[in-house]
Amino acid sequence: MLAVELNGDAVRAKNGSMVAYDGRMGFKRLTGGGEGLRGMVTRRVTGEHMTVMEVKGQGTCYFADRASNINLVRLGGEKLYVEASNLLCTEEGLRTGTTFTGLRGAAEGNGLFTTTVHGTGWAALMSDGPAVILRVAPGLPLTVDPGAYVAHTGELKQQFVSGVTWRTAIGEGSGEGVQLRFEGSGTVYVQPSERTTLGGQL
Repeated sequence: MLAVELNGDAVRAKNGSMVAYDGRMGFKRLTGGGEGLRGMVTRRVTGEHMTVMEVKGQGTCYFADRASNINLVRLGGEKLYVEASNLLCTEEGLRTGTTFTGLRGAAEGNGLFTTTVHGTGWAALMSDGPAVILRVAPGLPLTVDPGAYVAHTGELKQQFVSGVTWRTAIGEGSGEGVQLRFEGSGTVYVQPSERTTLGGQL
């Protein structure tokens, strides 16, 4: 559960994620993931769905969703790439958008786009179990199961890697037919659980 203290300021959170509050709060549903009409059209076209509400007031508001673990990420002007379903809450000053992710999206069966968060402030990510923060450095690439991927930051290149072999075809493979490969310099958040994805069924 995430407790956010508000003093007349606001946060943006996943619609319906408020579980309790004290003090005086106002709730307003935002269109297009909080990006207005243009964001609404973009998200419908890209298939990256996100329903957001603005919470503003005085007091403490508590957010949660399906008892998921919550991971706080502090952004200092860089961009965070995160699956919309893993984004719980952002500070008012952070801006969201969508970006093309190529084969990573195809591997997950979630379309070819993902949500971006950029600016300065805190973002709260959800994961199925405590997320592990893995570093990627030049010459030290990282390979991740698409169903376990949560988010990443930094100057990273993504590549779809197929692990399908003749053993997979006859049912003797490891079940890890599709992976994500990250190269460059940055951080990747991985959860200790796998979503059901197209890639995970290969």
